[in-house]
Amino acid sequence: MPKPTGPSPLTGPLLMLLAACMFTGMNLLLKQSMADFRVWDIGFYRFFGGLVILTAVFGRRGSPFRSPNTKLLLIRGCSGSIAFVAFIFSVRMLPVSTALMLLYSFPAFAAVFSAWLYREKVSAAGWQCLVLVLVGVGLLVDPAAGGDRLGYLAGMVSAVFAGLTIAIIRRLKQSNGSVVIYLYFCAVGAAVTAPFFLQDPVLPVSTHQVLVCGGIVLTSILGQLTMNHGFGYCRSWEGGLYMTSEMVFTAVAGIVLFGDPAGWRFWTGGALILGSAVAVQMQRTFPWGRSG
Repeated sequence: MPKPTGPSPLTGPLLMLLAACMFTGMNLLLKQSMADFRVWDIGFYRFFGGLVILTAVFGRRGSPFRSPNTKLLLIRGCSGSIAFVAFIFSVRMLPVSTALMLLYSFPAFAAVFSAWLYREKVSAAGWQCLVLVLVGVGLLVDPAAGGDRLGYLAGMVSAVFAGLTIAIIRRLKQSNGSVVIYLYFCAVGAAVTAPFFLQDPVLPVSTHQVLVCGGIVLTSILGQLTMNHGFGYCRSWEGGLYMTSEMVFTAVAGIVLFGDPAGWRFWTGGALILGSAVAVQMQRTFPWGRSG
């Protein structure tokens, strides 16, 4: 009788890479939406749209908010909402590549929060990969690019709270599904952004604006659910490493769709990011150099 087999070691990385593709689509749509909408408009449409869709789809068999970890889900909703709103602010005040570079320092913060809050061990090789990721992300961006100081501050705030969010999601996945985790995120985010949105709402009036807003909602839902599910198959800091591929995917899309330049910084930084993610996965699958 054959022994039951667990999930493939590639399940986590593949889910994370798929989520990164979804978020890449969202990034491109966010870039297009900046000319027509305010930060609070974009945030409210994403959060409220996700809340409505998820409740309609998954609320037919009872309350989709039911969970044994309501308090932690609310904390995750707050941290994720702060990270997303801060990221939009940084995109408004900085070049989008710079804003993404700041955001994608979050794997380092995820490792710190995981070790601090949950005593999650990070190997020496893991720390080395985290350092290489930060170096790679830095190389993807021209340091001569200008920007507002508040934009840099917003970018770092987004990275810190994204790291905290990633660490919390890993813990929540032990007893909660991907839907309820994202549902609380949408509910808290909608509550946070609604007062600012309602002060002077900017509504989509053209077909293009409706499609952009709808695309932001759909790509964010698909990306978030896939990412949340993926964290059930890898540690928080490992998942964070895989998600940094979103930076490379966004840069590639910019080259193909918008003709963005791609010099040695792009190719070197991208190689460091993806190479580090592959190294982490290979170490898990073929644990050479480990003791015990």
